[in-house]
Amino acid sequence: MKDPLLFTPGPLTTSATVKAAMQRDIGSRDADFVELVAGIRSELLRIAGVSREQGYETVLMQGSGTFGLESVISSVVPRQGRFVVLANGAYGERMATIAERLGISTRLACWPENESPQPAAVQRLIEEEPGATHVAMVHCETTTGILNPVDEIARIVKAGDREFIVDAMSSFGGVSLDLSKLEIDYLISSPNKCLESVPGFSFVLARRQALEATKGRARSVSLDLLAQWEALEGNGQFRFTPPTHALLAFARALEELSEEGGVSARVARYRANHETLRRGMHRLGFVECLPAERQSDIIMAFRYPDNPNFRFEDFYRRLRAHGFLIYPGKLSQSDCFRIGTIGRINEDDLGDLIAAIGEVLDEIRR
Repeated sequence: MKDPLLFTPGPLTTSATVKAAMQRDIGSRDADFVELVAGIRSELLRIAGVSREQGYETVLMQGSGTFGLESVISSVVPRQGRFVVLANGAYGERMATIAERLGISTRLACWPENESPQPAAVQRLIEEEPGATHVAMVHCETTTGILNPVDEIARIVKAGDREFIVDAMSSFGGVSLDLSKLEIDYLISSPNKCLESVPGFSFVLARRQALEATKGRARSVSLDLLAQWEALEGNGQFRFTPPTHALLAFARALEELSEEGGVSARVARYRANHETLRRGMHRLGFVECLPAERQSDIIMAFRYPDNPNFRFEDFYRRLRAHGFLIYPGKLSQSDCFRIGTIGRINEDDLGDLIAAIGEVLDEIRR
């Protein structure tokens, strides 16, 4: 049976060759594996527009993207530090939840889910928090697909002499980001989003000077970010069992990103996917939860149609029968569902999805 196409923000549809890359075994202490890991670490910096010579490092961490976030939060905020989270959705709020569970002094500043943190308000917030050591935000908040102004916020945070943590889970590789021009201390992402690979680990791009200053701060053994970096630097290996097959897949996915033309080409494909979806859903009468100027090209949230027969679970099940998987909503203020436009999909696939949605709506109306 053919797998359905995934119109989600990740895990997502991957190429046959990325999946095929996992069909071999590799020793976790073998020289070939050490070389593979080193190549991945270097390539991630290149994609971000920086290098080790510029003072940046890549740390790979087992587990999902949330594991990477918890690794950073638990490892870099000092015992007497204060953590400020700028949130406009569930994923920003999750960072505050992690910090609070760890016993870190935390302030959660929330904006409506359809608005971004405003630079002027963030400036006032920083001034109100003289004890704050770290500020964090999500770049692309997957709750709605809104793209937050990370460049403007970065300048404000750094001007206030705080360290800046960015969750770029749903944006890295699919939105142009040049760390050499942004003052971000820790950027966290994962392979199973815009880099179109499989889940199994996350990665952190960090300023070396900031990372080295975290010695003694870690609140976890397995998620100790500095210790993980030191191990990778020392012998090229993970401290604990690495996700070997996921790393094999990721190495191939990075090759395919390069073959496609790099981030700029992928951005163009995702933008075309987004526009195809937007136009098609408008024709079917759907309304987006965000105005066009606030949307990313990663995922779109749509309000439930004004139809008394519409039930999302039924809608989802019928679409799955057509071979398409979408995402439920996560907004607190309105009923919605989400459709991702990333992964190994193109405009034709979006066209097929829209046609299937039209057929399902006809079925529901009968």
